[in-house]
Amino acid sequence: MLIESIAFVLVGLLVGALALTLRPEYFPPSRSLTYGTALVAALLSGFVGHYALGGALPAVTVAISATGSALLTSVLARPDQAGGRRSARRGRRAGSHRRHRHA
Repeated sequence: MLIESIAFVLVGLLVGALALTLRPEYFPPSRSLTYGTALVAALLSGFVGHYALGGALPAVTVAISATGSALLTSVLARPDQAGGRRSARRGRRAGSHRRHRHA
């Protein structure tokens, strides 16, 4: 269980680092919140997976830990506050770019 716990911590740190590296504009300025959420989510989902599987499949438990960490870390993402082209498009109404013909 100690080796799995270390693996869960490493998975959580990796998920947090990937989230901040791949999409830094989606996360608030508090980097510690992102790392902390990823770490706690990896530990929690890893322990739940370990006990649900009876400790028989450690590789699957680490995969469950990574999935749970990624899902809970994505809750912190704020694409509506991200700068750039994508957030500027959200303000338009659907179909407003089309020309309307008047007979």
